[in-house]
Amino acid sequence: MLKYLGLALFNAFTLLLVYAFFRDENLGLAAVFLVIGVGMNTIFFVPSLYPLRWMSPGLALITLLVIYPIIYTVLTSFTNFGDGHRLPKSQAITQIERIGGFIIPEDAPRYSVVPYRNDAGTVALWLSNATETIFVPSGGAIQTITDPPAEPPADYDGYTQVPRRELLPTLREAQSLPFGDEDDVITVSGREAIRATIVPRFDYDEAQDAIIDRTDDTIYRANEKTGYFVGPNGRPLQNQPGYRVGVGLYNFERMISDPGLRGPLIDIFVWTVAFAFLSVLLTFIVGLAMALVMNDPRMPGRTIIRSLLIIPYAIPGVISIVVWRGMLNLNLGVITNVWNDLFGVRPGFLIDPWLAKFSILLVNTWLGYPYMMLICSGALQAIPSDVYEAAAVDGAKPWQRFWGITLPLLLVSVGPLLIASFTFNFNNYLLIEALTGADAPNIPNSPVPARYTDILISYTYNIAFGNRGSDYGYASAITIVIFLVVAVVTLMQYRFTKTWEQVGENV
Repeated sequence: MLKYLGLALFNAFTLLLVYAFFRDENLGLAAVFLVIGVGMNTIFFVPSLYPLRWMSPGLALITLLVIYPIIYTVLTSFTNFGDGHRLPKSQAITQIERIGGFIIPEDAPRYSVVPYRNDAGTVALWLSNATETIFVPSGGAIQTITDPPAEPPADYDGYTQVPRRELLPTLREAQSLPFGDEDDVITVSGREAIRATIVPRFDYDEAQDAIIDRTDDTIYRANEKTGYFVGPNGRPLQNQPGYRVGVGLYNFERMISDPGLRGPLIDIFVWTVAFAFLSVLLTFIVGLAMALVMNDPRMPGRTIIRSLLIIPYAIPGVISIVVWRGMLNLNLGVITNVWNDLFGVRPGFLIDPWLAKFSILLVNTWLGYPYMMLICSGALQAIPSDVYEAAAVDGAKPWQRFWGITLPLLLVSVGPLLIASFTFNFNNYLLIEALTGADAPNIPNSPVPARYTDILISYTYNIAFGNRGSDYGYASAITIVIFLVVAVVTLMQYRFTKTWEQVGENV
């Protein structure tokens, strides 16, 4: 009985979410939760799917957090989604009509405003000008004061004049309250009120699929290629939002055809590949060297030294990065101060393009070598000692044993982990942003935010969420390119690993 009750609660919650997303025109999330709900009920009621009941929460999370973002990213890459085009067309039209301004008749009477409030909290207004004085509660009828006093009274008709300290908050509240009726509207604006029927400046004509400016009857027709309402002169509606439209392969073409985008993107791509490759290479070399030394039984204090060497791996990475950033600071860093004392120069480790890249590789080597040392230590223990004994009998020197036996057999074991490390560093956003994010020099003449130390993932993040605007469509296109590059490189490296396996079989 409890399981049916739990399923009923789950269905009710899911339907509530589907309705909420559908009402907000977020059809993607509505469809995802509908699929999850149908899938969970199918798994629950079909006996042959009983084993999947234990996996259903994980499958639901994979659908919501992995499959849906992938599909959404792919779809977004074919749109103009970004600054100026954040809303669907229907919401953009509503926004233009709501905040596009209003038309106020030139002969509309204007009044000075004194706010009142009763014990129930209802706001009322004492309005006066040179010709008349009126009193109007929120949602009530307008009362004309036939013989008004020289100053607004402290109390009137059960309402008390608002004290000075509450004046501005009450006036702000009054701006959103209704006063008068449909044919005789009073609108509050600051310390002034206007008595007239105010109409929106812009009106959408569904028959023409256009926005009409009531001030001069200019027609702005919807352009489904650009996502703007465009006037007769070919210019979009000024200071008003556009809407999302499909642009086909335009975002992908921009990477190739736009010189301003192509230049930084090529440089960043080359640096990304170099950063990932050199990070794996340097951490592997240092980690393997440490593992070989610690694997020698003649090494004194191996346990203590090995424990000390894994400290960078035990400390949270972001803390280590911040410490390194402080030590490499141009004015206050320990390393720069020592360098200045020795050579009389303060190197810009975080602000010079090449030194910043060197600093990134240095810090990443510090963070990554303990991991490589641990996996290499385990792999070295798995290599049979009789292989080395046979090589020694044959007269092989230490370097020959390393290159002919140790390294080939080691790569067979750690090859997949090296591939995983390359993939991780290819998207190592935290290191780039935490170490050089604020100080890294910008690439000149780039139309989008781009820094010399950016890798593809940080470049994409800055395009989507940077301070210079958001271009989600272009960022999504780059994300797809990143995915394809990582997939191709990973497949190539797995083929390379199979080659090493064949070499290991022949050792």
